Amino acid sequence: MRHDTIQAIFDGVYTALVTNMLLVAGGLPLVLLAVTTDSTRAWPLYALAAPLCAPGLCGIFAVMSAYSAGRADGPLRIFGRAWRATAWPATLWAAAATAVLVVLGVDAYALWGHRAGAVALPILAMLAVLTVATTLLGLVAIAEQPGARLHRVARACLYLAVRRWYLTVASLLTLALLAQLVALRPAIALGIAAAPLLYVIWANSRFSLRVALDPPTESRTA
Repeated sequence: MRHDTIQAIFDGVYTALVTNMLLVAGGLPLVLLAVTTDSTRAWPLYALAAPLCAPGLCGIFAVMSAYSAGRADGPLRIFGRAWRATAWPATLWAAAATAVLVVLGVDAYALWGHRAGAVALPILAMLAVLTVATTLLGLVAIAEQPGARLHRVARACLYLAVRRWYLTVASLLTLALLAQLVALRPAIALGIAAAPLLYVIWANSRFSLRVALDPPTESRTA
């Protein structure tokens, strides 16, 4: 094997391991809740803690963007810069998404077992899926452009999540797989599997957002 190939392999493994470590650090509020509480009864605490983890996820996406672009900055430095830049917009974005999901979940619980639920529950489920998909795209967009206005991010991400539905489905299935691994084998999920699975989500989301984040040269020079 050539020296460059070996170096690329070690760089990839190192970045993945550091990314997993940074994911645990950035999501420490949720990790502590998962260890110390019963998730079925403490869901309000999870709803409160989830937005606090959003800047960490933006930092992870920034590390993946830099690695994909071949930038030489270390993952720790990139993560720190991205966390500081996205702390407020990412937290606000995730808080809004969490509030929507809580409202949808409460409505679904209230309608469960009633006749109206046969009509309303599929609609609520579709809205929840769109909310999660839009939130993922928004976190990737905020990681790329921390200064973007959130209402524009919401409009663009909702549109692109529907238009690139096949990439959205792939990202949601990958997210579901990661969540299942965390629930069943948290050490393996957070120590090994998180980085490659999140990279799939980032790559799909970045491709979906290409039209918004990388406008054509003609429009930039006009």
